[in-house]
Amino acid sequence: MTEAFDDLLAANEVFARSFQHSDLTGRAKRGLAVVTCMDSRIDPLNLLGLSAGDAKILRNAGARVTDDVLRTLILAVYLLGVDRVLVMPHTDCRMAKSTDEQVHELISREYGIDTRSLEFHTVADQDAALRRDMIRIRTYPYLPDRLAVGGAVYDVHTGKLMPVEL
Repeated sequence: MTEAFDDLLAANEVFARSFQHSDLTGRAKRGLAVVTCMDSRIDPLNLLGLSAGDAKILRNAGARVTDDVLRTLILAVYLLGVDRVLVMPHTDCRMAKSTDEQVHELISREYGIDTRSLEFHTVADQDAALRRDMIRIRTYPYLPDRLAVGGAVYDVHTGKLMPVEL
């Protein structure tokens, strides 16, 4: 590894000295999977009162239920003890402030990279997108009908969750 990661390796040395989770398995002790954004302001375990090993945390830009999230949920449900899913986007999300076209243009203009072959899953209407993603999980043919699916928007300025019903 390069020196760009020295701070992380040093922090890991400290962490490993008092590591106490060797008894955990890959199963979600609380039966929960959380689909949330990659935004670094979100600390999903702490904001939900969870600990290491309690839940599967699936993160991507915008907390979108993509094909890869569905693939991961199948594994989480059938192999890792998940029986409920919380989809949790957040306020002040960059994916809710732009269109895919604007993101492509910005990256092209600033970095000279053509990203038009990618879909960024930007969000014009966050509540509508959340409801659509919840329905996508509920109706996905490879996931069981018994799977509980909920949604809430996390407010990055207050720390509160705002539940969204279908």
